[in-house]
Amino acid sequence: MRLLVGPASAVESLLAREPVDHILALVAPETPIATFPRPATVLRFNDIVEPRPGLIEPTASSIREIIGLGQRLPPAATLLIHCFAGVSRSPAAAYILACAATSAGEEEALAAVLRAASPGATPNALMIALADDILGRGGAMSRSIRAIGRGADAFEGDVIDWIIGD
Repeated sequence: MRLLVGPASAVESLLAREPVDHILALVAPETPIATFPRPATVLRFNDIVEPRPGLIEPTASSIREIIGLGQRLPPAATLLIHCFAGVSRSPAAAYILACAATSAGEEEALAAVLRAASPGATPNALMIALADDILGRGGAMSRSIRAIGRGADAFEGDVIDWIIGD
């Protein structure tokens, strides 16, 4: 599967130039979403890593939905994943999908690929921890993301073009 990952500001240009089969939008509950010209899954939660009054954190259900989407799409599909800035939620989803598509033990290598593709990526730690538990990785995903550290300061994340799976 091909993952195109980035900020909301890149969606229109990516759709105009890339053969996208499905869109995964990870947005805050109050964010208006335009009608997409492709099939889309919209998950609404704030970019937080612990509960905060008035905000919605990512849940295990949301992470299962991300993993399930990756399993339902054909191996040759292109999935466009975006969040507001393309720094935290969408890179986390891409890393989760990459881990779900590979065997246990690849978490560190996949985190390194993510860091090389996007120096500014700081994957949402709660999303990663939830996926780590769901995928039964025993903390390897969380450790690997912590090991790459916080990304470089960035207003928006880089567009990542990542082929995952076989």
